[in-house]
Amino acid sequence: MQYHFDGFCPGDPALQTKTPKADSQSSKLDVAIVGCGPAGLTLAAQIALIGGLNVRIFEQKSGPLKLGQADGVACRSMEMFEAFGFVERVAKESYWVNETSFWRPDPSSNALKRAERIQDVEDDLSHQPHTILSQARIHDFYLDLMEKSAGRLVPDYDRALLAVERAPEGDHPVKLTFECLDQPGMQEVVHAKYVVGCDGARSEVRRALGYELKGEAARQLWGVMDVLAVTDFPDVRLKCAIQSADAGSMLIIPREGGAMIRVYIELDVLRGTERAGDRDVSPELLIEKARAVLSPYAFDVKDVVWWSAYEIGQRVCDQFDDRDFQGDGPRVFIAGDACHTHSPKAGQGMNVSMADAFNLGWKLAAVLKDQAKADLLKTYSDERQAKAKELIDFDKDMARLFSEKPKTPEDAALFQQYFQKHGRYTAGVETQYGPGLLIGDNQHQSLASGQIVGKRFHSAPVVRLADAKPMQLAEALVADGRWRLILFADAGGEALLQACSALDDLDEPIRPNHGVCDVLAVFQQHHRDLDLSAMPAFLLPSKGRYGLTDYERIFAPSLNSATDIFAMRGLDRGRGVMVLVRPDQYVAQVLPLQAVSAYERFMSKICL
Repeated sequence: MQYHFDGFCPGDPALQTKTPKADSQSSKLDVAIVGCGPAGLTLAAQIALIGGLNVRIFEQKSGPLKLGQADGVACRSMEMFEAFGFVERVAKESYWVNETSFWRPDPSSNALKRAERIQDVEDDLSHQPHTILSQARIHDFYLDLMEKSAGRLVPDYDRALLAVERAPEGDHPVKLTFECLDQPGMQEVVHAKYVVGCDGARSEVRRALGYELKGEAARQLWGVMDVLAVTDFPDVRLKCAIQSADAGSMLIIPREGGAMIRVYIELDVLRGTERAGDRDVSPELLIEKARAVLSPYAFDVKDVVWWSAYEIGQRVCDQFDDRDFQGDGPRVFIAGDACHTHSPKAGQGMNVSMADAFNLGWKLAAVLKDQAKADLLKTYSDERQAKAKELIDFDKDMARLFSEKPKTPEDAALFQQYFQKHGRYTAGVETQYGPGLLIGDNQHQSLASGQIVGKRFHSAPVVRLADAKPMQLAEALVADGRWRLILFADAGGEALLQACSALDDLDEPIRPNHGVCDVLAVFQQHHRDLDLSAMPAFLLPSKGRYGLTDYERIFAPSLNSATDIFAMRGLDRGRGVMVLVRPDQYVAQVLPLQAVSAYERFMSKICL
């Protein structure tokens, strides 16, 4: 974390200096966000961190979420929280999913028996864990970050969206009308350059666009509850997938705090036009079903903290923006549950929603700050709609296999095999964007076989040269809207130094450290064998109003040879390599150190 570059300021370093023009009641906005769910808060927090934009976020509820429903936090989301600066808070409070246990009927007796107990996340899949924490706490961390930002961003609660009107042109072409629920009879009208609907499965923004969630329901009813219970079931503090002989299936997810658990319980198939609300589901019914699945183990529920019943369904919109409107679009976007819904058991809902917003936020900021061409905004729907379709297909298979009654031991093992096969997907690290404006070709992929073009940057341990701090390289990839060009040195370091010289000769804004991109350098030598004073000024840039030196751009491999970043990520030691990383931490291009002109051409397509 860097601060004091614009002068010494005592107190909490996360509390940024307030922007003099910050106006929380402005009716002329750069971005209006509708909905304070995971997608909306991720988007608001990212734009607040980037700074310099007039943004407001509106929510129909009267205050912050108190009881979360989506609580699984994938490894990739933890990596994102690291970029936002609060991953340590999540890691401290959360339950860590270390192992998963599979229970099935014993073929000889039909008694419930543990079939397998496996590692939940494979080694080196991510440097962050898979965790469980209340969605409400995730919201709290976002809200704290937003309120400490330079714009002092605080949601406008009690605002129900009544209308969205889009003009063909104009500086603020989208008009939003809200009913002020805390002031009966009052309405508020705002005009925005861009609007993002993060207002859930019943999205008013999506309705205004005339879009529908398309798909089908599996017609399978499930119940879910968070409980405090006394039980002799031995794996109650492990994530468990349980398939009984004749009482249905159940999933146990331990919760934070050491005592509470969440259980997903298979109920009946819905008939005809039945909906989940038509069935007489109650906490007592869910407890009875859970006991039947766990029999002969005892399950004495002392307190039901929260419960619900839901129907499994997978739906997605054809498009996530309004680019087909007769104007200078896109101007209106949808994210999260507003554009895709699915079952909760794979733990992807909150994670994919936040990934939507992390994809969009930096793009909006770049266009609004005149750093990038408006065509950049079309890549949001192109990239995320394709990922939503993949999620729907995955979720259908997961839900089907979980509910199927195993006829043979081989059938029963299918779910476990599917779980293990798709562990990388559920961890959130398998997303890969295809070639296009923001993703280059893989012509030079062999130079960095472990940094796949189109996938998220895979971190590894390094040592920061200036202060010998051991750290993950991803810690330098903060969510400030900037690209990172990471130079991994060749054997002697000469090609890296030549690349620095060539990059320093480029014009702004493509010139690194002076426009939209910062440079990081990773040498091959031990950090004590490197001379900081011999490093080029390009890697020690001036920063802030005093022109102070930024010493946090140069790194060496980890002291432990087993965690050497060059070996772990397949980096070419002889020739070195440049890895261009997008602001949302996805690898945009892998290039030789000599290919500065290729970097220039790539960024010229995006930047103004």
